[in-house]
Amino acid sequence: MRQIIAMGGGGFSMEPDNPLLDHYILKQANKARPKICFIPTASGDADSYIDKFYDFFNQQDCEPSHLSLFKPHTRNIEAFVLQQDIIYVGGGNTKNLLVLWKEWKLDRLLRKAWEQGVILAGLSAGSICWYEQGVTDSYGDKLEPLDALGFLPGSHCPHYDGEAERRPTYRQFVDRGALQSGIAADDGAAIHYIDHDIKKIVSSRPAAKAYRVYKGGEKELMVEYLGERNLLNP
Repeated sequence: MRQIIAMGGGGFSMEPDNPLLDHYILKQANKARPKICFIPTASGDADSYIDKFYDFFNQQDCEPSHLSLFKPHTRNIEAFVLQQDIIYVGGGNTKNLLVLWKEWKLDRLLRKAWEQGVILAGLSAGSICWYEQGVTDSYGDKLEPLDALGFLPGSHCPHYDGEAERRPTYRQFVDRGALQSGIAADDGAAIHYIDHDIKKIVSSRPAAKAYRVYKGGEKELMVEYLGERNLLNP
C-alpha cells in the first residue's frame, strides 16, 4: 500500500506543543516502534532543525534517524532508506531539495520506497515535493510555480492560511493555467493519500482546512480534527 501524508504546515517544527499530526503519522505504520527517518535537505540540513526532530521523536515510541546529503553517514543510501517505515521530509527551499535529490538519485530511491510500502510524509517543501507541481518561495521574494516529483497528481499549495500571499497567488496560477488544479492545505492540515486517492484529511487545529482548487474557484474538503477523538490510545 502506497501512502503519502502531505502537511500544509505543522508538526514538531511548527507546533512543538501540539503533537497530533506527528502522532497520526507514526500510527499509520501500524508498528510498536516504527523506524522514522527525517530528511532535512530543504533546510540545508540545518543542525537546529535536526535537533528539534530528535528532541520530539526520541520521546515517542519509535526509532528516529536522519539522512543528510551534506554529511552522509553511509554509502548505501538505498539500503538505509528502504529499511525505514516512515520518511519525514522537512520544510525549506523546495527547488534546492529537488536538485539535490535528483543529483543523488534520492528521488528514485524514494519512489522505490513508496512503492514498497514506506510511508512518505512532510510539510511545506516536504509536501510540495510529492506532487506534479507546487507553488514555492524558493526563488526569492515572491511565489512561483514549480515542477516537482509527480508521485501525486496535480498541484499543491501549503500554508494556505499561514502566509497572506499563498491563497491569492495559487488561485491566480491555477486560473491562468500556470499550475494544474490541485489541493491546498492550511497550516495544521494534512492530506493522507492511499496511492493517488485521498483517504482522509486530518488536522491538529480545529479551524484548519483543505481545499480542492480549480480554474475559477475552490471547494472546501472535509477535515477531521484529531483533537476530537483519542487517536493516540484507541
